[in-house]
Amino acid sequence: MGPFQVTVLYAALLAAVGVVLIFRVIAVRARTRVSILHGDDMELAQEIRRHGNFFEHVPFVLVLMALVEANGANQLILHAMGTILVIARIAQPFGLHHDRIMHPLRVVGSVGTLLPLVVFGSIALWQAIDAF
Repeated sequence: MGPFQVTVLYAALLAAVGVVLIFRVIAVRARTRVSILHGDDMELAQEIRRHGNFFEHVPFVLVLMALVEANGANQLILHAMGTILVIARIAQPFGLHHDRIMHPLRVVGSVGTLLPLVVFGSIALWQAIDAF
């Protein structure tokens, strides 16, 4: 096995989710003919936010995942958190609505993104402290 094999798997799966979100924005832009920002079109604003939310959170979690994997983190934890992250990032866009703040899928997405961030951040801190 090469380096970062577990992280690579989840990065690839999440890349597919990201591509879908990008194409959703492109499709609404093409239909509404709005080139920049959202032009007061709430559907476009919503798709932009879904896309932005994904790319605000996922890269940092993947960086932490790669770092803890490189430092020998338990593969079961890596796979568990990676699976939770993928499920969360698929759920999150379906839960983000401009007119409804509380949606069960938004909660799944938020918690399922925060959990791997906290777990990987904690492991990274532990690994850093343990290295001294």
